[in-house]
Amino acid sequence: MNALALSVLPRPMRLLQRYDDGEDARHFTFQLEDIRAEDAGMMPGQFFMLVLPGCGEAPFTYVSRPDDQGRFSALIRRMGKLTEALFELQPGEVLGYRGPFGQGWPRFYGKQRILAVAGGCGLAPLAGFIEDVARTRSGTHLQVIYGARHVGARVLSRERARWSGALPLIETLDQAGPGHRQGTPLAHFDTVFGQAPPDAVLCCGPEVLMEAAARECLGRGLRADQIWLSVERRMHCGVGLCGHCYVGDSYACRDGPTYRYDRYRELLRRSGCARELDRGELRHC
Repeated sequence: MNALALSVLPRPMRLLQRYDDGEDARHFTFQLEDIRAEDAGMMPGQFFMLVLPGCGEAPFTYVSRPDDQGRFSALIRRMGKLTEALFELQPGEVLGYRGPFGQGWPRFYGKQRILAVAGGCGLAPLAGFIEDVARTRSGTHLQVIYGARHVGARVLSRERARWSGALPLIETLDQAGPGHRQGTPLAHFDTVFGQAPPDAVLCCGPEVLMEAAARECLGRGLRADQIWLSVERRMHCGVGLCGHCYVGDSYACRDGPTYRYDRYRELLRRSGCARELDRGELRHC
């Protein structure tokens, strides 16, 4: 059986545990029952297709990569029929899995300064990258700015508590009460850039936030090839066959969801989306 056939056939996956983790969001731990070599090679920023019999399938990002027993975690928001059904499942039930798919965050080597900017559930695609840096202490200097609408909307509470002791983490809220930082992640760029400009910036969250963060970075002297975005599209097949997840003339499921910003802008320009790019109206491109 060829690689394409293997990638479109679901493997059995068991739900081990779940707990609420944010507003209408839940942290799930799964276990693959058919472990393959590519599972251990999953890169932070990639995604998988979760198959729920009777409801279909949908893409979700990894919070942690599969371990040697096939266990991994994902953060999933309640958004439609499939997630409604998923939230009703009990530990022990079997689902389907396809993956890993897409391109993850770039690898960084040596003592580089990296800034990760996340909004809302956009923290999940960055979680594996942040975890790797926090755990290995490889010499990479990572700072994280995480924004949410309010206290109850914040996700990955256990992970954030662990990271806060290992690296600089700025948390900010649109609606902040006493003892909390106020404003979007961009409101705190002066703090980060005032110390030393980052060598690279990774962004994930609403596209209007990512575009604003990228433009702010350009205005502060970074090049477009120093910025990466994780671009959300509705990925139906995961292997570039169905055509639902175009970014310009590329497939987000195959060429993304992580795009270097200069490449991303060029894709949109070639597809005639320059005006939408400037207005921040990118979901129809």
